Order: sequence, then structure tokens, then C-alpha cells
Amino acid sequence: MGEHASWITEFVNRYLGGATLALLSALHIRPDNPKLPIPEHVVMALMVLVVGTLLALWVRSRLSVERPGASQQVAELLLTNPLGFGITDVLEENAGHHWERYVPMVGSVALFILIGNLFGVFPFLTAPTSAVTVPLACAIIVFLYFNWQGIRHHGPLGYVKTFTGGLDWWLVPLIFPVEILSTTARLLSLTVRLWANIFASDMIYGLFLGLFAGPAVWGWEKSPVLGVILGILPALIPIAFIGLHIFVSVIQTYVFTILPAVYIGLATADEH
Repeated sequence: MGEHASWITEFVNRYLGGATLALLSALHIRPDNPKLPIPEHVVMALMVLVVGTLLALWVRSRLSVERPGASQQVAELLLTNPLGFGITDVLEENAGHHWERYVPMVGSVALFILIGNLFGVFPFLTAPTSAVTVPLACAIIVFLYFNWQGIRHHGPLGYVKTFTGGLDWWLVPLIFPVEILSTTARLLSLTVRLWANIFASDMIYGLFLGLFAGPAVWGWEKSPVLGVILGILPALIPIAFIGLHIFVSVIQTYVFTILPAVYIGLATADEH
């Protein structure tokens, strides 16, 4: 089954599809759907980047120490808040002594995921994180980043030694493969956790909306009054699922923030 394409994706492909096909052909890559060489999740991911950049520039232009506006207060809550689940809160608690240096990377990935997840709230948009390749790309970035920080902190040989667990030499052949496998499995863990939750949230919303919209259409054909009565429930269902989707989006963003922070803390930890 092909990926659903919104009117935005069709619009982008109408003007950029030809150039994309030529580029893919030069790279000897054949798209799954030649009519839509730029998939829905790619268009939505690019939109997330554009929206995130514009929001950041907009908030930056309104920064004020004396009179912080609503947008600045929301941005500050994303960084730190009384509940302790802001980006800097999580990094300070889990990423070690030099947590400040990790804020740009971890914060950028977290905001990308948050905005991408929230795209699913709007009927004319699609959450790019509901396509497995987008969470996988985010997981790869995080994987490369925390390993690089480990190498940067310990040095190449020193970082490799951290996978031995400080055990006796005769146990190293046993523990080293396990540690490598455990670290590599973080890619799968990060990817599946985000993708499965957002995909399931979108699917449940669509299924329930379709199930309850059917009786409303049938009732409208019989009588407008009956159609309105049967349509009350379908009108309320989206509100409930929008709230659920926002909740899931925030929770999954938090998870994708705290796990990289923990991985960085483990990669850069010194033995005592």
C-alpha cells in the first residue's frame, strides 16, 4: 500500500518532482512511486525544518529580559521548567558535568521530533515521525553523536576500553561483544519506540473517526436531524484524540530527549 500523499506533497512534486527524478536517475535510484518521487514523509520533514527555523527566528526577534512575551516563556519552558523535564533539565541530570555543550544537538533533535509529532494534529498535515525512516534518521544522528562524544572524551582507545567494563582480561572476550551489541541495539530502541507510538496514535485516530463517521453519513441520508444527532459523537471524537495525540507527542519527545542524555552520560563517564 502506497504512502498517503497530501495536497502539499502533490504541490511540491508538481514543481520539484521532475528535478528530483533527474537527480535520482543520475544516482541510479528508482523511486517507489515515480509520480511522487518526493515522498510524503520527506516533504513533511522538510516542512518541520522550515517551521522550526521560522519559529526560532520569530522567538529570537522578541527576546526581552524586562518583558518576556508568551512565545519566549514557552521557549524557556521547553528548556527548563518546574517539573524538571525541560531539555536542559534532562541534560543536566543525565549527561555529566559538561552537559551545556550537548544542548544544541540534543535540543535540535528534540524540537524536530516535537514539531514533527504535532503535525499529526492538523488534518492537512502528516507526522513525518509516523514513517519509520524519519525516527531511524534521528536515531542514527543520536547514535553517531554520543559515540563521537565518547571518543572525544576518552580518546579512541580509551573509549573502546569502556566497553570492557573494567573487568579482568579473561572476561573481556565475553563482555565486549555483549556491550557492542547492547550499544548498537539503542538504534533499534530509539527508532521503534518513537515510530510505533506515533504510527499507532495516527492509525487509531483514523480508524475511530471512520467508524463513527459512517453512521452520521447514513443518518444524514435518512434525515438531516438524524444526521446531526449521529454526527455529534464523530465531532467529539477528534477532540479527544487530538488531546491524546498531543500527550503522546510530548511524552515521546521527552523519551527521545532523556535517552540520548543518558547515552551521552554513559559514553563520557569516567571510572571511579
